Amino acid sequence: MAQVLHVLLPGRDRLAAVAGFAEWLARGTRLPAAVPGYLVALSEHFRWPDGALPAAALIRQSVAGDAGDALWLSADPAWVQPEVNGARLLAIGNLALSVADAASLVEALAETFEAEGMTLHVGDAQHWQVRLPAYVDVPPFPDPEDALGADLFEQLPKGDAGRQWRALLNEAQVVLHNHPVNRRRASEGLPPVNSVWLWGAGALPAWVECGLAHIYSDDLLVWSLAHRADVDVHARADFADGQGASIDLLDLQDVQPSAFERDWWPAIEARLASGTEVRLAFADGVRVAVHKRHRLRFWRKA
Repeated sequence: MAQVLHVLLPGRDRLAAVAGFAEWLARGTRLPAAVPGYLVALSEHFRWPDGALPAAALIRQSVAGDAGDALWLSADPAWVQPEVNGARLLAIGNLALSVADAASLVEALAETFEAEGMTLHVGDAQHWQVRLPAYVDVPPFPDPEDALGADLFEQLPKGDAGRQWRALLNEAQVVLHNHPVNRRRASEGLPPVNSVWLWGAGALPAWVECGLAHIYSDDLLVWSLAHRADVDVHARADFADGQGASIDLLDLQDVQPSAFERDWWPAIEARLASGTEVRLAFADGVRVAVHKRHRLRFWRKA
């Protein structure tokens, strides 16, 4: 079996200044483009029963093992910046919350969710889940990558179907606004956790399939998918330029250009030199295959 390394990357423009990488990219073979997005790239490697990805149930099962057959919804901690004509989502998760602070915030929100028949849980500090009653109809919510940077109110469900959820989110923001955790964060120059973002509804899928041998990622959703698919998964710091016939995935979708050039591109290039085919999936939907033999395409310039 041939050795293939799939690499998930941010948009090409963020890595354009990495000279050696840009040269290989120019010499590679362009593959059919995909719809932009991180979850789209993941769906190229993982399969589950028809429907949207039930991220909340998968994460809940991975971190707590109690997803069961219940309906779950992610309610991840978020930072919303008020503006003259609305409010903008600046962060979802990744807010450097400690487990203790997350537990304190969730405890404060418990009554708000319980009033709607829902139970809010801490999965880990950056990922919270809501257990929903079976009778609740959940409208579609944008995934975090689509909601980030957008106007908050434009992303919320409209009409009568969304009224309950808009009211729930508004009440959660009121509770969080003056919470002691946020007062302390402000004194430390940290952004507030002043909202939650609802997304990834569904029940735990009966199965998840994956054709990969090894996965290297720091994303809890990827770990949760790998656990459900019974695939070997590691922190990406464990990735090395090893040998062997396997199909691996390296998740660098949030990598900074300096870290990519210093830490990751040398290891990827070493895989190329050993004969591994490297398949690059960019967040903008571009797909490129690069192989050792492509170094001979010297006429293709970056």
